[in-house]
Amino acid sequence: MTEKRHMGWFVFFGSALGVLGLGLLASSITERRQERVISQVQFKKPIGEWESDNSVWGVSFPREYNSWELTKQDSAYTKYGGSGFRDYLKDHPSLVVMWAGYGFAKEYNAPRGHYHAVEDVTDTHRRNEKTPATCWTCKSPDVPRLMAKEGPANFYKHKFDDYIGEVKNTIGCGDCHNNETMALQISRPALKEAFERMGKDITKVSHQEMRSLVCAQCHVEYYFKGKKENYLTFPWDQGLKVEDMEKYYSTAGHVDWVHAISGAKMIKMQHPDYEVYKQGIHAYRGVSCADCHMPYKAEGGIKFTDHQVRSPLENIENSCQVCHRWSEKDLRSRVEGMQDNHLQMLKNAEQVITELHLEIGDAMKLGATDAELDSARKMVSLAQMYWDYVAANNGMGFHAPQECARILNKAFKIASEGRTEIQRLRAKKGQLEQVVYPDISTKELAQAFIKPYVDAQKAAAAAKEAAEAAAGAKK
Repeated sequence: MTEKRHMGWFVFFGSALGVLGLGLLASSITERRQERVISQVQFKKPIGEWESDNSVWGVSFPREYNSWELTKQDSAYTKYGGSGFRDYLKDHPSLVVMWAGYGFAKEYNAPRGHYHAVEDVTDTHRRNEKTPATCWTCKSPDVPRLMAKEGPANFYKHKFDDYIGEVKNTIGCGDCHNNETMALQISRPALKEAFERMGKDITKVSHQEMRSLVCAQCHVEYYFKGKKENYLTFPWDQGLKVEDMEKYYSTAGHVDWVHAISGAKMIKMQHPDYEVYKQGIHAYRGVSCADCHMPYKAEGGIKFTDHQVRSPLENIENSCQVCHRWSEKDLRSRVEGMQDNHLQMLKNAEQVITELHLEIGDAMKLGATDAELDSARKMVSLAQMYWDYVAANNGMGFHAPQECARILNKAFKIASEGRTEIQRLRAKKGQLEQVVYPDISTKELAQAFIKPYVDAQKAAAAAKEAAEAAAGAKK
C-alpha cells in the first residue's frame, strides 16, 4: 500500500514537471515567434532594396539602430580584446620580422567597432594605389549595391581608389537583413560560392545557423584569386580546419608574398573566426555568434537583439550568464586564465618561427642554394600558416582552446624541425657558431632591421619588371 502511495506521488510530480517543461518550451517558442512578429510590424516606412544608409533603417528599428551606433565607442578594453586601440606590432615586435616584405609589417592594429570600418580601411598604411577594390567587400552595405550594378567579378577587378566616395556607409543593417522582411540574409557572394563548392545549400540552413553565417560572410579566412581578377575566395573546398586549408593552398598554388629575409613563399591568414569557432564547444552545442556577441536585451518591456557587437566580456550578464550560473568574477577569471595560457603558447611559436626566418637568411649569406634551402623554407612557411590560423582569429584562443593548442604545438614542432635542419646546413657551410640575432625588442627596431631586406626585394622586383618590359618591347 505504501509503495503504491509513493508511486502515485512520483507519477503526480513527474507529470507536473513534464507539464511545466512543456509550458516553458511553448513559452520560448511563442516568444521567438513574437520576436519575428514584432520585426514584421515595426516598419514605419518602406526600405529600398539597396538602402545602405543605416539611419533610414533606424526610423523603423530605433532600438536596434541606437545599439548599433554604440559600436562607435572605442575605449572599452578587455584583457586581450575590446574596442580600444591596440598596436599589435608594438605589443609583438617579432611580427614585423615574420611579415617582412608584406604590408602587415607596416601596420597591424586591433579591429575597432563596425562603426569605424570604412574609416579604418581607408586610413590604413597597408593601402596603396595598387590595392584592389576587393578590400572594400566587407566594409559597407554600399558594396552589395555596387556588386548588383557591375557584377561581383567586375567589382573585384577595380582598384580600391575607384570607389572612394561611392562607399560611404559603414557596416550595418543592409549587410545582414532583407529590406522587406528583416530576415537574416547573405549579401556577399563568397560565402554562397564556398557553400556551393562544398555541395551545401545555404538557403536550407536554420535561423539559428544564420545567426552565425551572417558573421561568416566576413569573419573568415579568404584570399584574392587571380593576379588581375582579385576574386574573393574562401579556401573551404577541403574543409574548415587548418590542415584542410593547407591542402587547398597547396593544390591551388596560391602565395601571398615571398618573405624578404628567408625567401620563403608565404600565406597570410586573415581572421578565421568562424572556422575556429566551428571547432569549439559553443558551436557543438548550437550556440551562435549572435548569442554571445549580440545577445538579447530588454527595453521598455520589449526584447530585441543588441546590435552593439562586442566582446561578451563587456556584457557578461546578458551573454555568458544566460547559460552559465557563475558569478561575473568567476566567469571572467575562467576565460582570462585560458587566454593567458594561450598567449604563452602563441609567443613560443612566434619565437621559433622568427628565429627560423633569421637562420635561413644567415644560411643564404653563407652561400646556401635555393635547392638546399627548399625544405627549411617550406617548413617555416607551413609553421607560420598554422600559427597565423590561430593568431589571426579573435578571442585569444577562447573560441576553441584545445584545437588552438593542438595547432600551435604543431607549428612549434614544424619550426623546431626546420631550425635543426638549417643548423645542419650552416654547419655544412663551415659555420658552427649560433646566429647572432638582431635586437628587435621594439616595433621601431624591428622595422629598421627588415628595411634593407625589403628595399633589396623591391629593387630586384623593379629590375625584373623593367627587363621583362624591355624584352616585350623588342618583340
